[in-house]
Amino acid sequence: MEMTASLFLLFNHRLTPDQEQDAFASIGVRDIVGLPSDIGELWRQIPPELSELGEYLNPIKGWLSSGAAERDYVLIQGDFGACFLMVKFAFEKGLIPVYATTKREAVEEHQPDGSVKMTHRFQHCQFRKYGR
Repeated sequence: MEMTASLFLLFNHRLTPDQEQDAFASIGVRDIVGLPSDIGELWRQIPPELSELGEYLNPIKGWLSSGAAERDYVLIQGDFGACFLMVKFAFEKGLIPVYATTKREAVEEHQPDGSVKMTHRFQHCQFRKYGR
Protein backbone atom coordinates (compact mmCIF):
# COMPACT_ATOMS: atom_id res chain seq x y z
CA MET A 1 0.00 0.00 0.00
CA GLU A 2 1.43 3.36 -1.03
CA MET A 3 1.43 5.81 1.88
CA THR A 4 0.88 9.23 0.40
CA ALA A 5 -1.96 10.71 2.47
CA SER A 6 -1.91 12.41 5.85
CA LEU A 7 -4.50 12.02 8.58
CA PHE A 8 -5.61 15.33 10.10
CA LEU A 9 -7.20 15.13 13.53
CA LEU A 10 -10.35 17.11 14.22
CA PHE A 11 -10.91 15.19 17.39
CA ASN A 12 -11.22 15.99 21.13
CA HIS A 13 -8.94 13.24 22.41
CA ARG A 14 -5.50 11.80 21.79
CA LEU A 15 -5.37 8.79 19.50
CA THR A 16 -4.80 5.51 21.28
CA PRO A 17 -1.86 3.36 20.18
CA ASP A 18 -4.38 0.99 18.51
CA GLN A 19 -5.89 3.89 16.57
CA GLU A 20 -2.47 5.11 15.45
CA GLN A 21 -1.46 1.64 14.30
CA ASP A 22 -4.75 1.21 12.45
CA ALA A 23 -4.39 4.58 10.71
CA PHE A 24 -1.03 3.52 9.30
CA ALA A 25 -2.09 -0.05 8.51
CA SER A 26 -5.66 0.13 7.24
CA ILE A 27 -5.94 3.53 5.60
CA GLY A 28 -2.26 3.80 4.75
CA VAL A 29 -1.44 7.29 5.98
CA ARG A 30 2.17 8.43 6.07
CA ASP A 31 1.71 10.81 9.01
CA ILE A 32 -0.79 12.08 11.55
CA VAL A 33 -1.32 15.82 11.99
CA GLY A 34 -2.74 17.00 15.32
CA LEU A 35 -4.59 20.23 15.97
CA PRO A 36 -2.53 23.26 16.96
CA SER A 37 -3.41 24.23 20.54
CA ASP A 38 -5.46 27.34 19.62
CA ILE A 39 -7.49 25.48 16.98
CA GLY A 40 -7.87 22.49 19.29
CA GLU A 41 -9.29 24.73 21.99
CA LEU A 42 -11.86 26.11 19.54
CA TRP A 43 -12.90 22.57 18.56
CA ARG A 44 -13.09 21.31 22.17
CA GLN A 45 -14.99 24.32 23.53
CA ILE A 46 -17.75 25.01 20.98
CA PRO A 47 -20.14 27.34 22.82
CA PRO A 48 -23.53 25.64 23.25
CA GLU A 49 -25.34 28.98 23.15
CA LEU A 50 -24.33 29.74 19.54
CA SER A 51 -27.33 29.38 17.23
CA GLU A 52 -25.10 28.97 14.14
CA LEU A 53 -21.55 27.66 13.79
CA GLY A 54 -20.49 28.88 10.34
CA GLU A 55 -18.44 31.89 11.47
CA TYR A 56 -17.11 30.10 14.53
CA LEU A 57 -15.67 27.26 12.43
CA ASN A 58 -13.82 29.56 9.99
CA PRO A 59 -10.44 29.34 11.81
CA ILE A 60 -10.73 25.54 11.85
CA LYS A 61 -11.58 25.49 8.14
CA GLY A 62 -8.62 27.82 7.51
CA TRP A 63 -6.23 25.51 9.36
CA LEU A 64 -7.47 22.50 7.40
CA SER A 65 -7.38 24.35 4.06
CA SER A 66 -3.82 25.52 4.61
CA GLY A 67 -2.43 22.11 5.57
CA ALA A 68 -4.47 19.35 3.99
CA ALA A 69 -4.24 18.30 0.37
CA GLU A 70 -6.84 16.59 -1.77
CA ARG A 71 -7.25 12.90 -0.80
CA ASP A 72 -5.90 13.46 2.74
CA TYR A 73 -7.98 11.97 5.53
CA VAL A 74 -9.66 13.94 8.31
CA LEU A 75 -10.79 12.26 11.52
CA ILE A 76 -13.87 14.28 12.51
CA GLN A 77 -15.55 13.68 15.86
CA GLY A 78 -17.09 16.05 18.41
CA ASP A 79 -20.09 18.38 18.49
CA PHE A 80 -22.72 16.93 16.15
CA GLY A 81 -23.51 20.14 14.29
CA ALA A 82 -19.84 21.07 13.92
CA CYS A 83 -19.06 17.55 12.66
CA PHE A 84 -21.83 17.80 10.07
CA LEU A 85 -20.49 21.12 8.79
CA MET A 86 -16.86 19.97 8.78
CA VAL A 87 -17.69 16.70 7.00
CA LYS A 88 -19.49 18.74 4.33
CA PHE A 89 -16.47 21.07 4.12
CA ALA A 90 -14.09 18.10 3.84
CA PHE A 91 -16.06 16.66 0.91
CA GLU A 92 -16.07 20.07 -0.81
CA LYS A 93 -12.26 20.22 -0.49
CA GLY A 94 -11.71 16.68 -1.83
CA LEU A 95 -10.69 15.34 1.58
CA ILE A 96 -11.77 11.98 2.98
CA PRO A 97 -13.64 12.40 6.28
CA VAL A 98 -13.58 9.43 8.66
CA TYR A 99 -14.61 8.62 12.21
CA ALA A 100 -13.45 5.99 14.66
CA THR A 101 -15.74 3.11 15.62
CA THR A 102 -15.41 1.34 18.96
CA LYS A 103 -16.52 -1.82 20.69
CA ARG A 104 -18.15 -0.89 23.99
CA GLU A 105 -18.44 -2.96 27.10
CA ALA A 106 -20.21 -1.93 30.31
CA VAL A 107 -19.89 -3.69 33.64
CA GLU A 108 -22.26 -3.03 36.55
CA GLU A 109 -21.02 -3.54 40.10
CA HIS A 110 -23.68 -3.40 42.83
CA GLN A 111 -22.23 -1.67 45.87
CA PRO A 112 -22.98 -2.49 49.52
CA ASP A 113 -24.73 0.88 49.94
CA GLY A 114 -27.23 0.02 47.16
CA SER A 115 -25.59 2.17 44.50
CA VAL A 116 -24.36 0.82 41.20
CA LYS A 117 -20.87 1.50 39.89
CA MET A 118 -20.64 1.43 36.09
CA THR A 119 -17.34 0.82 34.33
CA HIS A 120 -17.17 1.44 30.58
CA ARG A 121 -14.45 0.06 28.35
CA PHE A 122 -14.01 1.27 24.79
CA GLN A 123 -11.77 -0.48 22.27
CA HIS A 124 -10.97 0.86 18.82
CA CYS A 125 -12.42 -1.21 16.00
CA GLN A 126 -11.87 0.69 12.72
CA PHE A 127 -11.98 3.98 10.87
CA ARG A 128 -15.15 4.36 8.82
CA LYS A 129 -15.62 6.83 5.98
CA TYR A 130 -18.49 9.26 6.29
CA GLY A 131 -21.11 8.96 3.56
CA ARG A 132 -20.81 5.28 2.77
